[in-house]
Amino acid sequence: MKRPMTPRGYAALRTELMKLKAMRPELARAIEVARGHGDLSENGDYDAAKEKSGMVEAKIRDIEARLSNAEVIDPRKVANPTRVVFGVSVKLEDVDNGEQRVISIVGAEESDVEKGWISFEAPLGKGVIGKELGDVARVILPGGAREFEILEIFVDYEEESSETAQS
Repeated sequence: MKRPMTPRGYAALRTELMKLKAMRPELARAIEVARGHGDLSENGDYDAAKEKSGMVEAKIRDIEARLSNAEVIDPRKVANPTRVVFGVSVKLEDVDNGEQRVISIVGAEESDVEKGWISFEAPLGKGVIGKELGDVARVILPGGAREFEILEIFVDYEEESSETAQS
């Protein structure tokens, strides 16, 4: 099943994958050095090196699977968005306390609450998708129901490297 992802999220995963793959020669050397320490049945260094190598390989397989299932959706292709859709940024105002914040609607693979990157599958993401400027979204959050007014919808997206691939 294809999973939506922004070019930024796709590029970040590719970068992480390249870093992990670059660790392979170092991990292989660590295993060889540990193997030279003698009896493998009681060799903690060997066990640790093998375990680390296995974890890195598992993470490589996981990232490769996530990338192969990614459907890259470029928000820069949404000119003057009038409705909240995947990839756009939204300026919201909490109706109760007047607090304003900007969020970007992204894929689950790249969400980061600290940066304001909210998954389209999260309660807040689901609540604002499809809303238009001036609409009020009622969202059930873990802390209770909240209402957010849509103040602005825009594409706020830094340029990606030429490495960004399309699916």
